[in-house]
Amino acid sequence: MKIVPEQHEDMKRELGLLDATMLVAGSMIGSGIFIVSSDIVRNVGSAGWLIFIWLLTGLITVIAAMSYGELSAMFPKAGGQYVYLREAYNRLVAFLYGWSLFMVIQAGTIAAVGVAFAKFTAYIFPALSDENVLWDLGNVKINAAQLVAIATVVILTWVNSRGVRNGKVIQTVFTLIKILSLGGLIVMGLIGAFNTQIWNTNWAAAWDTVRWDTESGAAIPIGGAAVFAGIVSAMVGSLFSSDAWNNVTFIAGEIRNPRRNIGMSLFLGTMIVTVIYVSANLMYLATLSMEQIAFAPADRVAVVAAQAIFGEVGTLVIAVMIMVSTFGCNNGLILAGARVYYTMAQDGLFFKRAGELNKFEVPGWGLWAQCIWTSVLCLTGRYGDLLNYVIFVVLIFYALTIGGVFILRRKRPDVERPYKAFGYPVLPAFYILAASTICVGLLIYQPTFTWPGLVIVLLGIPVFFVWNKKGFAMDAQIDTDD
Repeated sequence: MKIVPEQHEDMKRELGLLDATMLVAGSMIGSGIFIVSSDIVRNVGSAGWLIFIWLLTGLITVIAAMSYGELSAMFPKAGGQYVYLREAYNRLVAFLYGWSLFMVIQAGTIAAVGVAFAKFTAYIFPALSDENVLWDLGNVKINAAQLVAIATVVILTWVNSRGVRNGKVIQTVFTLIKILSLGGLIVMGLIGAFNTQIWNTNWAAAWDTVRWDTESGAAIPIGGAAVFAGIVSAMVGSLFSSDAWNNVTFIAGEIRNPRRNIGMSLFLGTMIVTVIYVSANLMYLATLSMEQIAFAPADRVAVVAAQAIFGEVGTLVIAVMIMVSTFGCNNGLILAGARVYYTMAQDGLFFKRAGELNKFEVPGWGLWAQCIWTSVLCLTGRYGDLLNYVIFVVLIFYALTIGGVFILRRKRPDVERPYKAFGYPVLPAFYILAASTICVGLLIYQPTFTWPGLVIVLLGIPVFFVWNKKGFAMDAQIDTDD
């Protein structure tokens, strides 16, 4: 049987509780909260259901985060979720997660967030718009926004390759700025621009089950299975807007007192973001009609709300906020991702160079490999499709990881657990049930979002056997040398 090598503890533990919490919150808050409420309203139709979707998303996210707290206290090492899956299941399951993370989840999210930064930068500098096509290569068109996105990814990769301290300063500062600016926007909307007539109208039919038709612009009553389909479809956006909270587990090797601080940061970060997201949607309901939310131009509901609050300058306000939000979000994603590839390489399941630290004691090779692949996704423009494909897969891996809490309590009852999953076994089981229900709904009502994602994951199986064979060969060589 292959013995998994012990991880080298060469990383500097320079991140405290504030830094870890800011990484959780900063990685979660990107551009989603400014956009996805439009799609949610088109699917579920009314104010009560809109808030219900965000509350449900927040609830299951916090439950998942608290369950991960137990795992992070048991295995306070770089790699996080990859390590938890390896310890609870086996190397194959862990590799398939790492494979999906590198190929799509992390790189695709970084690309999408980078392009969102570029698109809103174009509000200030129109020449940087995605409509400014610089090179037409037939099937591939390279525009200014793509180059801006790649430039930000390269800059942030360079900063993070020069030590974790540089990355943590950017993360903490930008996350604090966007939390404060979002808070200011919410207060201005709920107090300064509160429209009593719009608020009362929105809540008068709070629990009507309707779907807003994009062609006619009318609210169409729905019932039965259509309501469930609407909820499942609506949660695609809210779940992605609340994703990436697990990134803090990837950098456990660089967090001080990880057995305490990772679990605490997961809880604090997800709670902060949940409160912000629900409050932002209450602000939308206080300033915009349901129809305005459903049919905001290009789904940019925050822009329409800011215009109602600040007038025409509102567009500029939101553009700057999204630039700050996405820049900080990408810094956290870039910082964290390479730590998973570092641990995979030490297990013999990724390029050997990815398992080495540079002179600044960070996995520089993994950072630049992630940067190159992200840049390719930016240029192809396929990151949006890829992210849609893996929504289903992301939920499966979350459910499997939380299932690992149950498995490890049975398999390894004697391992020290400084922190135990809150509400065990009820709340972790509730998350698994909720995630499984959403997955079933996606399989039935959004098949284009599910089967391609499964194919991407399954393609990792033959790759695993190639890497695993290399790992066994390497071990055999080491044994011979000994």
